Amino acid sequence: MIKADYVVGLVDGEGSFCVHVATKQSSPKRRARVELRFFLKLIERDLAVLEKLKEFFQCGAIYFQQDQRPNHQNCYRFEVFNRTELKEIIIPFFEKHPFRTVSKQKDFKIFKEIFFKIQDGQHLTETGLAGIRALQIQMH
Repeated sequence: MIKADYVVGLVDGEGSFCVHVATKQSSPKRRARVELRFFLKLIERDLAVLEKLKEFFQCGAIYFQQDQRPNHQNCYRFEVFNRTELKEIIIPFFEKHPFRTVSKQKDFKIFKEIFFKIQDGQHLTETGLAGIRALQIQMH
């Protein structure tokens, strides 16, 4: 079993908190939508680490990610995008076990702020969506 400090260090170096805003212009058939994702990507031979991470959090999924670029290797990605899992597992864990790098602290803080704006339904208004976009562009 891996420990919390190891998880924090691993995510601090290799993990990402991502916010994607799909606008009506980029997805004309849908209204604007905000997707939140926490993920960590490692090369194929380190799959066992991601499996232990999934076991540690008891949520998320692992996906294969093929890379066709020269001098790049195939990877696996552990990802959590379910809002309930983000709210009940991922966010509380990283609140209790803070990051050591300033950049990851900042991204997590913004990710969390956007998450709670979505929980409040702010992503359903143009003003709220503009506020989310303004926060999103501040992320790494």
